[in-house]
Parts: sequence; C-alpha cells; structure tokens
Amino acid sequence: MKRIKSLLAGVALLATTGAAWADGTLSIYNWGNYTSPELIKKFEDTYKIKVTITEYDSNDAALAKVRAGGHGFDIAVPSANFVPIWIKEGLLLESRPDQMENFKNVDERWVNVPWDMGRHYTVPWQWGTTGPVVATSIYKGDINTSKIWLDPPPELVGKIDVVPEMGDVMYAAYRYVGGTWCSDDKETLKKVRDVLKAAKPKWLAMDYGIEKMDTRDYAAAFYYNGAAYRAREKNPDVHFGYAKEGYSMFMDSVAILKDAKNVENAKLFQNFIMAPENAALISNFATYANGIKGSEKFMKAGLGDAPELNIPKEFQAAGGWNETCSPEVNELYSKVWKDLLK
Repeated sequence: MKRIKSLLAGVALLATTGAAWADGTLSIYNWGNYTSPELIKKFEDTYKIKVTITEYDSNDAALAKVRAGGHGFDIAVPSANFVPIWIKEGLLLESRPDQMENFKNVDERWVNVPWDMGRHYTVPWQWGTTGPVVATSIYKGDINTSKIWLDPPPELVGKIDVVPEMGDVMYAAYRYVGGTWCSDDKETLKKVRDVLKAAKPKWLAMDYGIEKMDTRDYAAAFYYNGAAYRAREKNPDVHFGYAKEGYSMFMDSVAILKDAKNVENAKLFQNFIMAPENAALISNFATYANGIKGSEKFMKAGLGDAPELNIPKEFQAAGGWNETCSPEVNELYSKVWKDLLK
C-alpha cells in the first residue's frame, strides 16, 4: 500500500491504468463457491496482492454483516435488487468504474442499469435466471413451468429442493398467481402465501444443495441456471426450464465498501475483472454469463452456447428483474416468508 501511494500521484490513475504492480492485501466478501481460484491467483501474481475470500449464502446475511461494521472487507458482491439498499445506506464507495480503463468492455445492456445507472459503484460479476430444474428421466412433462415446484406431479413430490432466497421464491410465486412484483395488493399476497404454504409440504428441502441431484435425493429444484448447468455436466438428464408464468433475472456486481481499508487494490480488482479474458475465468468456474463483451471466446467449450445461459426467444418476454421493493412492501413479503420458514 505504501508503495502505491509513493509511486502514484492519485488513486484514480492507479484505478484506470491497469499497471502490473502493487502490493498489500485485498479482502473479498462473496457468495459461496462463486469465486474462481484461477482468477484470484492471476490477480495475485499480476499485482503482488494477497487476496482473502470470505463467503456468505444470502443477500440478507451479507447486508447484515456489513451493516454491523468491523467486518474488515474491501469488496462485496450484492445482487441487483440489493445494490440500491447498499447505496442508500451509504455502505458503498462511489468508485467510478465507468472511468476505468476496461469499462469499454462492459456490454451496453449492463451499463445504464436501474440499480446503478451508469455504473458509478459496481462492476458486473455474473448474471442469470432462476427457474425449475428437473431430472427428465424421472419427470417427462413440461419443464417450463413453475408448477414443477409450486404444484408438483406425484413423481416429484418429496424430491424437490427450493433455494432459500426470499426475493427469488416470492417473485416466482407472484408471477405464478398472475400478480405484479412489488405490489402491496392484499388479495394477491394472500394467493402467494396460500400457494407457497400448500407447496412446501411437497418439498424435501429449502437449501443451497442442488448437488444432491447427483444422488437423486432431489429429482427437481427451483434454482439458478448456472448451478443447473453444472448439474447437467454430471447428469445429462438434468435440464433447466424457463417458467412461462414468469421468472426472475439477477445480476451480482462487485462493489467497494465505503469503509474498505484497501481501496486502491479494490479498484484494481474492479478494473481487472472487466478484461474479457478475466471475466471468462469467472464464468468458467461458476458457469454463469458475465456481461463483458468478448469474454465468450475465452470460455470453456460448450459454456457460451449452453441452453442454461441462453434464454429461448419464446420465453424472453416472461423474464423480469427482481427489483427492490419499498420498505413497506418488503415488510409484507418478509412476514409471508418468515411464516413459510417455520
């Protein structure tokens, strides 16, 4: 860190040049099993920075940890529907990724995003969708429907895993009953609650554990598309569906915390992951799309064209963003969610 400060007149220059030297440390707070070891090693070797990774399993857990302070993290990777909360609460540094050298590689569709217009705080990490995942050797019907887990057929009852993420589950349930996300309509909320309460006894678990499809403890799941891709790599009969009733899209983005101790190194990391070859390392590990132009040519064979990462035209209109709801609406949803978890 001292070397950085002595050799550069300002932090901004370091963040935009991509110079292949630095020193010190960097502490990253990210989702579990979501950070490529190859990417981290390359960053460490390039800049002589020691990186530590701490993992979390939900947006709520990450937000609570950072809110509490004293965490020691430099970087976090919140989802799109949580970024506005982090910004509003003053938890993020306005690091201006849009002024960094590699920002030119960000796909235009991911620049003026509603959660961070113009990208003043965050850099794309990975994006994807949430939907039904099915072992088609067990279930032969339509997989492009939320009925798979909200009104499952007999052969799937007791063999379903649902990801324990409130926004994703509630969003899909709202779309399933014909409701509008972030609505405070009490009648629609009651329908959502009733559908979820009726469905839960037919699930085996609410867990981040799609790997159990390998042993067929799970025959179906409501889960993320990248994880479904990894499951299909091991078991060709596992397929990901796009719920015709409606499904949520997500993007996780790299942000620097307002109280980060290693700001210069964190900016280096933001710029580093916007290089196509480095973004490809992120995707190759966790198997989600990344939002960086040109990264496809560096991806492992079959990933760029995978059906899990490419929404079919007939289902594109059914996708929607899991937007940040008002505190009042979120409180209503949280009550339903807590009741579901009992």
